Amino acid sequence: MGVEGIGARVARKEDRRFITGAGRYVDDMVVPGMKHAAFVRSPYAHADIKKIDVKAAEAMPGVIGVLTGKQLKGDGIGNLICGWMIHSKDGSPMKMGAWSPLAVDRVRYVGDAVAIVVAETKGQARDAAEAVEVVYKEKKAVTDAVQALKKGAPQLHPEAENNLIFDWEIGDAKATDEAIAKAAHVTKVHIVNNRLIPNAMEPRAALGHYNKAEDHYTCWTTSQNPHVARLVMSAFYNVAPENKLRVIAPDVGGGFGSKIYIYPEEIVCLWASKRTGVPVKWVADRTESFLTDAHGRDHVSEVQLALDKNNKVIGLKVDTIANLGAYMSLFSSSVPTYLYATLLSGQYDIPAIHANVRTVYTNTAPVDAYRGAGRPEACYLIERTMETAARELGMSPAEFRRINFITQFPHQTPVIMNYDTGDFGASLNAAMKEADYAGFPKRREAAKKRGKLRGIGFSCYIEACGIAPSKAVGSLGAGVGLWESAEVRVNAVGTIEVLTGSHSHGQGHETTFAQLVNQRLGVPIDSVSIVHGDTDKVQMGMGTYGSRSGAVGMSAISKALDKVEAKAKKIAAHLMEADEADIVIENGELKVAGTDKSLPWFQVALASYTAHNLPDGMEPGLKETAFYDPSNFTFPAGCYICEVEIDPDTGVTEIVQFVAADDFGNIINPMIVEGQVHGGVAQGIGQALLEGCRYDADSGQLVTASYMDYTMPRADDLPSFKVSTSNTPCPGNPLGMKGCGEAGAIGSPPAVMNAITDAIGDNDLTMPATPLKVWASLKAMTRH
Repeated sequence: MGVEGIGARVARKEDRRFITGAGRYVDDMVVPGMKHAAFVRSPYAHADIKKIDVKAAEAMPGVIGVLTGKQLKGDGIGNLICGWMIHSKDGSPMKMGAWSPLAVDRVRYVGDAVAIVVAETKGQARDAAEAVEVVYKEKKAVTDAVQALKKGAPQLHPEAENNLIFDWEIGDAKATDEAIAKAAHVTKVHIVNNRLIPNAMEPRAALGHYNKAEDHYTCWTTSQNPHVARLVMSAFYNVAPENKLRVIAPDVGGGFGSKIYIYPEEIVCLWASKRTGVPVKWVADRTESFLTDAHGRDHVSEVQLALDKNNKVIGLKVDTIANLGAYMSLFSSSVPTYLYATLLSGQYDIPAIHANVRTVYTNTAPVDAYRGAGRPEACYLIERTMETAARELGMSPAEFRRINFITQFPHQTPVIMNYDTGDFGASLNAAMKEADYAGFPKRREAAKKRGKLRGIGFSCYIEACGIAPSKAVGSLGAGVGLWESAEVRVNAVGTIEVLTGSHSHGQGHETTFAQLVNQRLGVPIDSVSIVHGDTDKVQMGMGTYGSRSGAVGMSAISKALDKVEAKAKKIAAHLMEADEADIVIENGELKVAGTDKSLPWFQVALASYTAHNLPDGMEPGLKETAFYDPSNFTFPAGCYICEVEIDPDTGVTEIVQFVAADDFGNIINPMIVEGQVHGGVAQGIGQALLEGCRYDADSGQLVTASYMDYTMPRADDLPSFKVSTSNTPCPGNPLGMKGCGEAGAIGSPPAVMNAITDAIGDNDLTMPATPLKVWASLKAMTRH
């Protein structure tokens, strides 16, 4: 390991510009002649649009144009789509209701866009938006997925009877029912996974610019995958031909999945730019973000876990209802199906599994992937259920898990996934040691003397990352391949540009990707530039989500580096009159092994471009491209232990200890990995203790539409995390990496809730475990 290579704790290169305020975000972009947009949004959760009168708004100061859905449809702009086809168990395709970027005749959730106002200033646009007169006929709304399935519930889309989008299953129902029938013990659990709002630090934004002279469009947007945005906007939404559309995602202030999708606003800003003849910028305010960013989670499940007389799990039966909101977002169908149910085996050797999933329309914001995307829901379900079963059996939760661990690899689960490698016992042992699990009874007794309730909870998570290979996901309904691309350009003076289809919005790619180049070629990381986020600069790529940038994106870079290295060695061998097999690259030099002959890297690079003395038949230059499509998912795993102390008089929960023992495979930069785990655990603790999206059941109004009502975790809500890794390299990619970006958010919620329920004795407590809910639970148990 070099001081800047793989495994080194290198400070992030990109942080210099971020902490000095020099980052460049969409809201920083200024185009000559640029104007500002505001959207007219529905105040109703469900209503017919009877009339839209824009005359008063058009007459207001600074207004350039007021555009509606009828005009948008008249220009041939298409509806938003879901890009992952799911079929119900009867073979019928999912029922995708129409989602126009601007509503034409009906609105289906509070915040649904109805019109756009373009004006000289943001203030003028907002004032004029308030002057647009929309006549609505309000309809009854439904916000709860279980209620939406009932006969007589308000119907959102004519395509989906009883609001059912699809009724899907996976696994062997007959074998699972037989396991339950013959079980010595069956644990039954009702699991609720609360709805969350992403709350990325930077709100969504879009700047659309139509250049009439060149008949060309440019869109600056807060996107995690600009190439996919360009593809979808051209191929499906008819905004512009792909060769006439440039999408740029500059610095992006966090995404967590919520910026994967193409939203109405970027489509409408591009279209409005052509209609009005001016560049159009829109930046969401925080309330718009609460209302319209894709939400996450929102599952209700019934679970049965079957055990034999030796307390071995023999079957798992799951019935889940998933709320997808008012419309199907781009990848929404995959989240409660192939990203969720395929992970229900967890870390455990379960011979029979069956899951049934029903997805439902409601009068709420669309729901899609949020940090972990299906994997947190699966982990929460299985880990709360395993903890409950251990308590019912009177067993140690650690030992109950241990006797059910998968220990032989590769392991084929009953729900598609084939785990390639792992050592679940090692992570459990590491976490228990770091948490001083053996000393917990003494700590609990000491807390009791102080009038506090102390509890401890486990979570043994596994996730599938990389979201690939393309052939596999294609067979499961994905509309695109999920490979990644890279181009490595060596300049004439030896500096290097890496063009990657991955997108960085907090992950530290400018550092870790450069560390890989340093490891391979020995050049300083400051001489390596990482280029991403611009469809005119970078070859087609699939973007960043699903913890795939390392395992998939860096593997593509590694393949391109293989080609660069091979060509550089050929040139060096020719120049030094040596055998190509004897050339080695060390510390920025190409050397002839066993001799004192060497050439500095820059000299070989220069020779490739002067082309004065190249091997016969070799093309000039030193630039290579590679595409990488994985052979399997990767499977990060680990064990988290949370210890809490609760004040029974107030219900306030304090997390006094949190231990994370992860297996991420080979690690490029331990410091960045630790930061990713810290952030993920903080988000998971937020879900468990504080965050909960609430809609009014009657009106459909979002009750938690600001930080006054939606509580985010703060520093004093969190302990100092104890983070460690014990890694088994992934055999499925050239770098042995697994992914680390989502693990903290996946493993932490069940650990926290298992600890709280251990402390108070109420196993039915649901997230978020607010002080009021904990206090009320304690009082209810006291009365009984």
